[in-house]
Amino acid sequence: MAEKPLRVLLDGTPLLGDRTGIGRYTASLSEELASLSGVDTRAVAFTLRGWRKLRTVLPHGVRARGMPVAARALRKMWLRSSFPPVGLFAGSCDVVHGTNFVLPGTFRAAGVLTVHDLAFLDAPGELPPSDAELPELVRRGAARADVICTPTAAVADAVAERLDVDRGKIEVTPLGVDAGWFTGRPPSPQTRERLGLPTRYLLFAGAAGPRKGLNWLLKAHAADPELPPLVFAGPGAFPATDRTQHVGYLSDLDLQRVVAGASALVLPSRDEGFGLPVLEAMACDVPVVCTDVPALREVSGGLAHLVPYGDVDGLTAELRAAVEEPNAASTAATRRAHAAGFTWLRCAEATVAAYRRAVESR
Repeated sequence: MAEKPLRVLLDGTPLLGDRTGIGRYTASLSEELASLSGVDTRAVAFTLRGWRKLRTVLPHGVRARGMPVAARALRKMWLRSSFPPVGLFAGSCDVVHGTNFVLPGTFRAAGVLTVHDLAFLDAPGELPPSDAELPELVRRGAARADVICTPTAAVADAVAERLDVDRGKIEVTPLGVDAGWFTGRPPSPQTRERLGLPTRYLLFAGAAGPRKGLNWLLKAHAADPELPPLVFAGPGAFPATDRTQHVGYLSDLDLQRVVAGASALVLPSRDEGFGLPVLEAMACDVPVVCTDVPALREVSGGLAHLVPYGDVDGLTAELRAAVEEPNAASTAATRRAHAAGFTWLRCAEATVAAYRRAVESR
């Protein structure tokens, strides 16, 4: 007799709107889960306005479940208890996966929670008013979860210490690099003209935000007028100078082209949980300059120019070194091989192992 499929309910809310890190994680994970045998994947969105859009953005084989519910009201109730369990409005399942820091209330289903980073604890004052209760929600979810997933061992260690949970119930499920990045080509003349890209440029790819270290980057960039112009690609309000440019939120294909054409990719964040742009740049053989923090050290594998956060002179020097880096075939092969070790299939398989462990623990 065939084994009964594992019924998984994902929080698909991050799939709605412009996708940055967590949205891309949720999308890629759900696509791989849909391709795996023995897993019946469903998704729910906690929103009143965008609820109907969920079914249009899910990969083939993943079903939308549930009905319109107000996320704010649910969060307030989940701060106090596990009621209402998500099964009341999304149907029964074996595992509920909170993909975006918050574990929905559960009754009989096992709970798996992904904690991407701990920025919400380090700088709670930078959270929007709608997320004011996030630190307590994450603490409660981490305590209730049968298994916690993190993208790096660095985050796993920090979660165990700072959220006071057993390190043994945390599984590291590293993110992946889409195959298209390994065939990324610089933008065509037409694309350069459409986006207004300079011939040479340094690139920051990601959403704007206080922890992204953009003021530090601007100071370091301004210290050397010989450095190429700085291009920002992503949603949000970016600082503007006569040597910077914001190309906005890009499609996946445009983003691959823009990254592949950069003289170097820069990720000067105060902290990161994973740092996917680092691996994506390596996949298309672009030098990387990033902050020397635990997760970025782990993910970059000794192949990036690392700089202590806030060191202006150090960042200027490493930007210069990256731009002037010799174009050696061996370096390109090493970068690509390192990035190729991170796949979404591996992420999905590790996540399914976490699901099965969560079910067995109950």
